[in-house]
Amino acid sequence: MNATLVRMPADRLRGWMLAANAQYRLERIEAGETEAEATAKAAQSLAETFPAGRLQVGHLVFEVVLDEAAVGVLWIGPRSTSHPDEWWVWDVEIDESFRGRGLGRQAMQLAETAAKEQGAKTLGLNVFGFNRIARGLYESLGYETMAVQMRKAL
Repeated sequence: MNATLVRMPADRLRGWMLAANAQYRLERIEAGETEAEATAKAAQSLAETFPAGRLQVGHLVFEVVLDEAAVGVLWIGPRSTSHPDEWWVWDVEIDESFRGRGLGRQAMQLAETAAKEQGAKTLGLNVFGFNRIARGLYESLGYETMAVQMRKAL
């Protein structure tokens, strides 16, 4: 079972970005932020990564395709304009019904290849602490922990 990456059609990009940003907001709440904090940070993220309703220059959004059907999404691009060779996995998502089949691993390996082809020297990502399955996947692929934020409810 081999997945491939296919550029997301332009007519689906905005709808996907809005849905992904809404999911990002929910994940921030699950990670412990208030609704107001999560809403503000999600709005800021959307404005920065999708300015004027368009994907940042140099960023790539792919559908993860298996047997001609889209089963997930991968978004990669430079982390900043000042360091164009430092790339970031902005989002990777495999549809729930296709998880546990190695497609996330394949998507990440394909991300590494695509980033290298664009001149990337590194590929980083952020993962919420509650997402232990994803953390395990990234560690098994050789990603190193760069920072850890911790909090305790009082």
